[in-house]
Amino acid sequence: MTIVPVPGPLPPGSTIGIIGGGQLGRMLAMAAARLGYRIVILEPQADCPAAQLANRQIAAAYDDTKALAELAKVSAVVTYEFENVPVAAAGLLAQSVAVFPPPKALEVSQDRLAEKRFLNGIGISTADFVAVDNDADLASGLSDFAGSGVLKTCRMGYDGKGQRAFRHFAGDVDGTHAAMGGVPLILERLVSFEREISVIAARGTDGSLAAYDPAENVHNAGILHSSTVPAAISAATAELACRNAFAILDALDYVGVIGVEFFALGDGSLIVNEIAPRVHNSGHWTEAACAISQFEQHIRAIAGLPLGDTARHSDCVMENLIGGDVERAPALLSGPGLVLHLYGKAEARPGRKMGHFTRIRPIAS
Repeated sequence: MTIVPVPGPLPPGSTIGIIGGGQLGRMLAMAAARLGYRIVILEPQADCPAAQLANRQIAAAYDDTKALAELAKVSAVVTYEFENVPVAAAGLLAQSVAVFPPPKALEVSQDRLAEKRFLNGIGISTADFVAVDNDADLASGLSDFAGSGVLKTCRMGYDGKGQRAFRHFAGDVDGTHAAMGGVPLILERLVSFEREISVIAARGTDGSLAAYDPAENVHNAGILHSSTVPAAISAATAELACRNAFAILDALDYVGVIGVEFFALGDGSLIVNEIAPRVHNSGHWTEAACAISQFEQHIRAIAGLPLGDTARHSDCVMENLIGGDVERAPALLSGPGLVLHLYGKAEARPGRKMGHFTRIRPIAS
């Protein structure tokens, strides 16, 4: 397959295509506009959050060949805001326009089993795991893992969906594979960790690398609740997290921003939980506590511009507004040092990300 290089640095007025019209696409569109670029969104849903700020929306399915051809025709470079973009669609686009991050990153991240094998193959630790294609595989894996583990669908799970936890399980697993949809599954050994952290890192078209300080994350019901920076980890652990992120970026010949989630263990070591080939919820704090947000960093990278400074000017805590939490917005605005960002979604539903806010404070001495 021929991959078209980015004709960068892209001059102002160039058009960037974004596949996906959610809040991440919206924030990418905002960052692109600040740098003088135009945005076209490929998204089937009318009046999606990103289209409210884009110059144009192509309202079609992500794998619609005519829509993809139109997107390639009008775009100087194409990116995406979620990792479940059809790989075939990304590959088709890449034959006629630069697509960043590369389709290979999608292929690796869309399948948890492939992702774990990729990470282990480049020397990065993960939880122990086994492939589960039937109930017998599950029973064998639980036996190996002392009855404890997390069973996940290999594809399409997010925000805690498509998962089932086992703790010291000694019962009958008959019917479990079918109950999980009869699809390929992965069983991961439960990990005893002190905290969850993530690193937002970037790689430019010239191979340059940059990373933001690791954030410490708290999840509720599988959905990110808050990200705190700095994380309560040692300088050595923070450096290791960044090195791991850089190794992943180089191995994928990546261009753009990536989110890498880790479990931090008691001895300071790390294991990677998962990677996200896109801007990431746990990096939203960068728009309030850094001169260059993760969204501008991504646009810089895919446009062939120099990567920006990732230094913090503040410590901070970012919190998501989930469902009815958005009703807190007016009261939040009365607080000092608070940056609020709402996503333009008309309906607040349980589990739906409606916005986020970041409280900043002076960097602790």
